[in-house]
Amino acid sequence: MVKIRRVDATLFAAPPAAPKKVLTPAQRARLRQQRQFTELVRGLAGPEDVFQVTLEPTEKALTVRARLLRAAAVEGREVAVRKHEDGFLVGLMTPERRSRRGRPRTAS
Repeated sequence: MVKIRRVDATLFAAPPAAPKKVLTPAQRARLRQQRQFTELVRGLAGPEDVFQVTLEPTEKALTVRARLLRAAAVEGREVAVRKHEDGFLVGLMTPERRSRRGRPRTAS
């Protein structure tokens, strides 16, 4: 059986705001890197603009590549990312830079 009792109306008020979340050093580093990638994508004005991204020994290439592509998607741009030495080259996507792997596209 449930118990019902009268309580003070202040209990029904909005709960106190949660304390502001403090980012860890790793989270701050990821946020800083994502901002750098966003600025890189914004700096691509045409196909002649190409940037080189060099990886640190602690970074994984797949993760960095995914973050680059995510930053481009947020900015609404399509970029080409290619392996180069110990990092990547990043430039705007052009028909020449588009991958020709996989199934050919059908005309619709």
